[in-house]
Amino acid sequence: LFSLFDLPAPLPLPWPGPGAASRAARNSMSEHLRRHIGAKRETPPWRDVRFKCAFHNTIYDVLKARGFKETDADLDWDFFWCDKQWIHDTFDHIHLRSHQRVNHFRNHYELTRKDLMIKNIKRAQRQAQKDGLPEEAHGYASCSPLTFFLPNEYAMFVEEFKKQQANGTVWIMKPIGSAQGKGIFLVDKLSQVSAWNPRMNKKVEEPQQKRRPADVEEEEPKEVQQYVCQRYLSNPLLIGGKKFDLRLYVLVTSYSPLVVYMYRGGFARFSHAQFSMDDISDAMVHLTNVAVQKHNENYDEKRGGKWDLRRLKTYLMAIHGDEKVRQLFCEMQDVIVYSLLSVQKVMIQDKHCFELYGYDLMISSDLKPWLIEVNASPSLSANTRDDYDMKFALLDDMMTVLDFENYLGGTETQIGGFDILYRDGARIRPPEKAVHRSYLGCQNNRAVQLERMARAYGEEHRRRQQQQPAQQADIKDLFAVGHPSAHRSRPAQAQSQQNKS
Repeated sequence: LFSLFDLPAPLPLPWPGPGAASRAARNSMSEHLRRHIGAKRETPPWRDVRFKCAFHNTIYDVLKARGFKETDADLDWDFFWCDKQWIHDTFDHIHLRSHQRVNHFRNHYELTRKDLMIKNIKRAQRQAQKDGLPEEAHGYASCSPLTFFLPNEYAMFVEEFKKQQANGTVWIMKPIGSAQGKGIFLVDKLSQVSAWNPRMNKKVEEPQQKRRPADVEEEEPKEVQQYVCQRYLSNPLLIGGKKFDLRLYVLVTSYSPLVVYMYRGGFARFSHAQFSMDDISDAMVHLTNVAVQKHNENYDEKRGGKWDLRRLKTYLMAIHGDEKVRQLFCEMQDVIVYSLLSVQKVMIQDKHCFELYGYDLMISSDLKPWLIEVNASPSLSANTRDDYDMKFALLDDMMTVLDFENYLGGTETQIGGFDILYRDGARIRPPEKAVHRSYLGCQNNRAVQLERMARAYGEEHRRRQQQQPAQQADIKDLFAVGHPSAHRSRPAQAQSQQNKS
């Protein structure tokens, strides 16, 4: 990629591994809050936080680096980074205390399953049209490409297919429950999707039923796998002739009210083959998933086929101009907000839950962002040193936002690399005079911001500690000498003594 953009390639230094990287990163991350706030308390707050983790990857390293105590107890923990299956099987059958947190909402699939995400966006669009809100309706409609659900909407898909056939439109088929590019393929002929035609399936099953011998046990009919069929972006924005998509990170701490944080960093994932529509069956050309691209003979294991989001933004500004790229990144955030608003009313709110989403977006050649999918469990394993450092910082800042150590005041607009994107029913934007209309892809000044915030909060905590002894002394003197009740008590005692005499 460095040679692709005529940039000097860094020396291929050996990756020291997660342990060494976490020790190097720790000094410039939450350590500021520990040193300026937590260490000055009588009991260091991180010692009382117990965690349980279902994965031994970057999130485990972050929890250990923050000084939390690991536990294997079923319920005696403060924080549990669980898998989705635990939420489905166990969460509804237990009672959590008010401070305990888990990393998934009960019905997270309303946003993270491909078919339900599109259904919720379409429903929100119809409701906005019904309420006479054309701007909102357009915002929902602009989130994702035209999509159908097969086999349920096969007839509607055929009708639209015939309309666009003259334009050479290509469609992409995705299984609703798969990930990492599994089961995805492109089609440009109706015969290629005949397996999802309900009437054809019925015709195939009837002769089999007639020929079945009487002594053979009847088998249950096999259900056709459900797919989403989406108009393929055949005009993606290319860099060096190669296709790419974006991975962005969004933290939702509450759905009622909706509270959204956007991480400044992220990365672009590139394919390792020149883009072309000549062969729509070539996954190496059309799919950018790392799980697919790592099998390419040209795959670069040192850099992982990724490009930092800030570097990408800088490059796009040099090619397309500042204003167009600023508008592009602002529209990316709009897509994210509309997708979250579309599921706000159907998502089961729970104070114990939060979610770190991995958003996958693609950019068309006209600099328009498109939502591809949302991941409830974005990959937190790293394949390069830069990838590990980025994910370590992301997760460390996420834990700072969740604030188990009670460092924060609750009104912060930036916490490390996270900027508040939506709160109190409104979008939170940069100041009007700011150069950028979105912090996404800007310089991640997280280390400087955390140190500045830690010093300010630490100084405030120091002043409060200094004021407490003085206030206690004033109260003591007040009642010992200067308080009216003290003066009233002496004459009353003297009068009582005189009466006794």
